[in-house]
Amino acid sequence: MMSDDGDSSAFIESCMDRVMAGGRITIDEAERLLATDNLAKLAECANAITRKFNGDVVDVEALINAKSGRCPEDCSFCAQSTFYETGVNKYPLLPTEQVVENARMAKEGGATSFCLVCAYRSPPDKDFEQICQTITAIKKEVGTEVNVSLGFMTPERARRLKELGVKRYNHNLEAAESYFSKICTTHEFKDRVNTARIVKEAGLELCCGGIIGMGETPRQRLELAFSIASLEPDEVPMNILIGREGTPLEGMGTIEPEDAIRTIAVWRFIMPKTILKIAGGREVHLKEKDRLALKAGANGIITGGYLTTGGNEPNRDITMIQEIGLKAK
Repeated sequence: MMSDDGDSSAFIESCMDRVMAGGRITIDEAERLLATDNLAKLAECANAITRKFNGDVVDVEALINAKSGRCPEDCSFCAQSTFYETGVNKYPLLPTEQVVENARMAKEGGATSFCLVCAYRSPPDKDFEQICQTITAIKKEVGTEVNVSLGFMTPERARRLKELGVKRYNHNLEAAESYFSKICTTHEFKDRVNTARIVKEAGLELCCGGIIGMGETPRQRLELAFSIASLEPDEVPMNILIGREGTPLEGMGTIEPEDAIRTIAVWRFIMPKTILKIAGGREVHLKEKDRLALKAGANGIITGGYLTTGGNEPNRDITMIQEIGLKAK
């Protein structure tokens, strides 16, 4: 750890000043920031960067697992992979009416965007058409912002989603390129990058993040952040692994809340203007320290639950945001 003294404060402030002036930090500087034991100063400076570029608004998003399980990929963290017996509830694509009702409840609960997530490598044509009909119905009947996550994309499908009014497409890089083969063997890191680029070329906003706590080194967490930053995403969800029973990572230990917050803060230095969203695992790993995370670089949350795990009630999260002097959007 970097010693907790004036030198560490001066270094953190110098990095902050450069970022706030439009400059960048290097991966070696990011590694030094990540190693600091001066968490209070790191959080303070990450918060200053967030406020400068993003104001005092927290992006609150709800999602639905609209098609669960039977995914043909072998991602080691995923309870929905067909490779693992995890006891997850498996079901085909939900009817349009059910998804629309979930979107309506999310909006009434205070979420300002709704993400439709499906466990596919890529949807079959019949399912893709139904998803398009569902998007149209949500836009017409609920009037909320619609985001989607459907696996690998073609340029034609990405343009179709854009025409339907989808705002943002989620496709995470998941892990650092140097660690990716330890996490997944059924596709490559470059395949994920390719879909991210297709999405942006179609004019959709890109949501692209990853998972920490999968056995990667601290530097690989930074390598992942720099790879994500190179794609210039509009939103970056940071997930913290919950080792689900039946997956290869089920025995992975928990991350200390301070380590997660330190990572969030340094990712903010690397990506000053994005929506940096604390997502899956925050309730388990951060517990009540999610308040600190929102004053240490994060400016977005997923509320109401995730793909295969529950989450906080939206009204609880919105109250928490207001109590720390921020605004839910």
